[in-house]
Amino acid sequence: MKIFTTGIQLQTNGRNQIIDVTPHVNQILNESDLSEGQVTVFGIGSTTGITTLEFEPGLVNHDVGEMFEKIAPYGKDYRHNQTWGDDNGAAHLRSFITGTSYTCPFVAGKLLLGTWQQIVFVDFDTRARSRQVVVQVFGQ
Repeated sequence: MKIFTTGIQLQTNGRNQIIDVTPHVNQILNESDLSEGQVTVFGIGSTTGITTLEFEPGLVNHDVGEMFEKIAPYGKDYRHNQTWGDDNGAAHLRSFITGTSYTCPFVAGKLLLGTWQQIVFVDFDTRARSRQVVVQVFGQ
């Protein structure tokens, strides 16, 4: 088994910004020269999320944010905010719900994703950030 690890650098705006990283992951998979195995995509940071989603404007620009506002609204006085004197308690909770990694199998050098399924990075923080995503490909 071989392992190929690299990263993706993203400049983000925060506040539920959703970025389709599937093209990056496909490029990295191609560079790995592996034909069968798994790819793990991991967002560094406790206010990030990695998941899959149909990357379409209704979901990306409206529905996902509206859902999270019902579950963990920005602006609420979270104990986390009191502890650290900041304003991103909601971002930590949203990351906790979403998770910070996603693993996808690949066969014949192709990710086994559904037709409308993309791998996305979500920045839940309350400010613009420079973000690092680790992509690790392992297989043969």
